[in-house]
Amino acid sequence: MAMLDSTIVNVALPVMATDLSVEMESVQMVVTVYLVAVVASILLFGRLGDIHGKGRIFMMGTAIFTIGSLLSGLSHSLNMLIIARVVEGIGAAAATANSQGLITEVFPANERGRALGISGISVALGTMLGPVIGGLIVTYLSWNYIFLINVPIGVIGFLLALKFLPRDTSITEKLDYRGAIFLAAAVILFVYALTEGESVGYGTYYIILSFAAAGIFAIIFILFERKGNPPLLDLSLFKNPLLTLSVLCAMILYFAINAINIIQPFYIEDVLKIDPGSTGLIMMSISIVMGITSPIAGSVSDKIGSPKIMLVGLATLTIGIALLSTLTATESVVKLVVYLCIIGFGAGAFSAPATSLIMSVAPKNKLGITGSVNMFVRNFGSVMGISILTSMLYAVMSSRIGYKVDGFVSGQPNIFVDGMQAVYIVGACLLCVSVALTIALVVIYKKKKAK
Repeated sequence: MAMLDSTIVNVALPVMATDLSVEMESVQMVVTVYLVAVVASILLFGRLGDIHGKGRIFMMGTAIFTIGSLLSGLSHSLNMLIIARVVEGIGAAAATANSQGLITEVFPANERGRALGISGISVALGTMLGPVIGGLIVTYLSWNYIFLINVPIGVIGFLLALKFLPRDTSITEKLDYRGAIFLAAAVILFVYALTEGESVGYGTYYIILSFAAAGIFAIIFILFERKGNPPLLDLSLFKNPLLTLSVLCAMILYFAINAINIIQPFYIEDVLKIDPGSTGLIMMSISIVMGITSPIAGSVSDKIGSPKIMLVGLATLTIGIALLSTLTATESVVKLVVYLCIIGFGAGAFSAPATSLIMSVAPKNKLGITGSVNMFVRNFGSVMGISILTSMLYAVMSSRIGYKVDGFVSGQPNIFVDGMQAVYIVGACLLCVSVALTIALVVIYKKKKAK
């Protein structure tokens, strides 16, 4: 439900803007504030999980997420909805920050990859099903039910967590509140500059100032973390090359793949002239294949190790995005679905083994913060990918047509296709870097196993 709520709102924005009597630009905040709340607070909740017990923080997050969903569903003004979405995002961060740590703690090493793979299904399905479910709800019900649907599921989830999840005893370590504040400031300013820069231009003075301030806060955060005792984020975790390379590859993957979620529906509906309902079904092919592949890849990685499976996944994903860059204004649906299935296979083959490797090298008393680092880089990569690659799409389109555009130009499908192809070429090139990093990962892993 946390992943679903990052994408389910997009299709409802026009209806929400009309109902709340606000401009489309203003209602975009409903999406942005949720993502910002998740990214800004997820490391804090990972650390809290290590201190007070991952099960406890997970349950707290589930409760806050459910309350935020209820408030969002009952909102009748944009300001109230934005506040409710912040509450919802904070709850989602607390739950997702500790989910991987809980699984790692409960399952033995020979079952961990499969368990994390099953968990990974929720990420794939939540992200991809959001627009489909959102479209159905807006078509047949009020937009409020996009959020209210979470409430009964959240209550059931909380009760099940209360019964089954372990609740470790708290430890006496202090929480680095200063680090948490500086990190939140850096993330909020950076994401604001990225998203606002799309509409006003990245050369605008206050966007440049926001990026600069974000950089300053990030440097202060790192300086404090090096001296903090104990720090919010133990930077010594990154001395392990297996963890560092895995997280870098994950960030690149989510940066590249999120362009598909934004760009592909426009291509299918506006260029290929396929109705929204069928578009949702076509886009689901990624999540279906990813959902099938993820637990299988996790299970195989339990037997032969994660790096080789990660390499297969990234190489396949790179090929899939490279194939998307060859699409023209007239393509068959079958070819498109095949390409999307290749991408789903690659993403699924990478995700669970990478998470298993990251969590396996973490010290037992730092599973919460390590899991939250993994989720942080994925969310951060997604936010950057959406903003930067969308800006690139419109920049190429504007260059081709001769004036500034910020959407599909009616009667000019080739202009959109040119921009789309450029974005996917860049995505494929970035993924080639991650493939090279994973080859290095395979070599390092072999050397460590040989010792």
